[in-house]
Amino acid sequence: MVLGIILILAGIVIAIYPPLLSLIVALILIFTGIIFIYLSFYYKKISKKFEDPFIDFFFRI
Repeated sequence: MVLGIILILAGIVIAIYPPLLSLIVALILIFTGIIFIYLSFYYKKISKKFEDPFIDFFFRI
């Protein structure tokens, strides 16, 4: 219920001030990129201990 209220308030704020939407989307994209970079470094470090061709295939791309 609290999450629904937060989403409604966020929608109202975005409706009042539309440039806020672009900032929110930009921040989400930046944090997603940071998370993917961290995961790739983490899996490269772990892959030295465990050999998994599935992870090797997808992280080479």
